[in-house]
Amino acid sequence: MCLTHTLEAASQNEGMPPFAQELLQTINHGATAMAISIGHRLGIFDTMREKSPATAAQWSARTGLNERYIAEWLGAMATAGIVTMDAEGRYVLPNDHADFLGAEAPAGSMSSMMQWIGVLAPVEDEIVKCFREGGGVPYSAYPRFHEVMAEESAGTFDQDATIALVPGLDEQLEEGISVCDVGCGRGRSIIQLAQAYPRSHFTGYDLSTEAIADARRFAAGLPNVEFTVLDCMEMTDRGRFDLVLTFDAIHDQPHPDKLLSNIARSLAPGGVYIAQDIWAHTKVEDNVGHPMGPFIYTVSLMHCMTVSLAQGGVGLGAAWGEEQAISLLQQAGFGSIAMRRLEHDPLNAYYICRS
Repeated sequence: MCLTHTLEAASQNEGMPPFAQELLQTINHGATAMAISIGHRLGIFDTMREKSPATAAQWSARTGLNERYIAEWLGAMATAGIVTMDAEGRYVLPNDHADFLGAEAPAGSMSSMMQWIGVLAPVEDEIVKCFREGGGVPYSAYPRFHEVMAEESAGTFDQDATIALVPGLDEQLEEGISVCDVGCGRGRSIIQLAQAYPRSHFTGYDLSTEAIADARRFAAGLPNVEFTVLDCMEMTDRGRFDLVLTFDAIHDQPHPDKLLSNIARSLAPGGVYIAQDIWAHTKVEDNVGHPMGPFIYTVSLMHCMTVSLAQGGVGLGAAWGEEQAISLLQQAGFGSIAMRRLEHDPLNAYYICRS
């Protein structure tokens, strides 16, 4: 049954095969994700929060955005059930939906995640080529990657919850210790820590010149934080740190085993390493039913695995899983490894490691 016949049957209430219904919802959800991303980037959801119902023209005036585009976007949101429309053609964002949409969402922004569709889609042709020829797609091919990654990190990093993973760490930071964020991106996490703990010194390493430039700009005026452009595969002889942090930075490295060994050697006596990384199991069969399984494997296919392969790496992938993570940490020389999950961050696991 072709798509035309399937849709015709649905329009005549003849029903659709269950799998065809699922596929139709997949394309609808994918399209909705793109429209949600646009609404997030333009701040439309934040403007609509707790506002009275309004027509497309009125929402255009409230947002300062083009009326024709607002009208079409509202059509997408209304048919997807994101906003509601009354008999007079006025649209409103329900409060229970607004809790999860927009940069200022009170319950945490889920609209931010939708931006990954736009980040990953432009490299589809290159991924198709990799299927045929091997190799990978470099970081430089991804538009807005560091911007969106920084926004995601801001949503998952909870300073108090992360520091509380290690008893006594708060007191140590208050007194003054040396901290390193490996693969720091735009540096949001350690800038926040540097502001909270002025007696400690913070160092951020990242391969991206662009990301480090942004980090330095965001940290301007903070005397206890510095950022360095560095291939973390080469972070040997860079000094010892009392605390090393990584945030979703291990699984997409070219050689994760080498980086973990470098981190283990970089710890000062008594130091601790906290690794936040994607939570999954190592075996595919154990991830069937994972609430974010399709997303994890697809974002890995489209980014995490392929950027590693582009650097001549092993292509570990985002779904490396806690079993392989613990094995690699043990091989790197960590004798004490504990895995924790944090309530605010369902996507990640947290590994607390000591040599």
